[in-house]
Amino acid sequence: MENDATFPKSFPTDGVELRCFLVVSNYARSLAFYRDVLGATVMRELPGALCFLSFAGSQILLSAPSGSPKDKPAVTDAPSPDRKSVICELSYEVLRSRGAEFLTPPLDWSDETRAFFHDPDGHLLEIWGAREAEVRSE
Repeated sequence: MENDATFPKSFPTDGVELRCFLVVSNYARSLAFYRDVLGATVMRELPGALCFLSFAGSQILLSAPSGSPKDKPAVTDAPSPDRKSVICELSYEVLRSRGAEFLTPPLDWSDETRAFFHDPDGHLLEIWGAREAEVRSE
């Protein structure tokens, strides 16, 4: 592992974001509200199931009640951690030490590392970090 001085020992930190994850009762109605009424921008969507919205420098994730199966990835052989996924892991440990109760440890999903937890009122929150792209030689 790299020198510990290069990794954060606090949160918030560069490279890890907090996103608001909303499980909504009516996906289409909520998407229309956040997009058309509030003016959020759709960044990507799994139609009818999950939508990533950009809003005033923040991200909001809308999920239908059943969620997306991709949010619950099967854990297989873990890839070698890169610097950014290690930063997400360390942020997870810092938040746990402060009392955050996570649903799972950070999991790699597509090109990002994610971990979910609830606030005191039960709202679903997520820490998120983009993983560095694998460099492949041909």
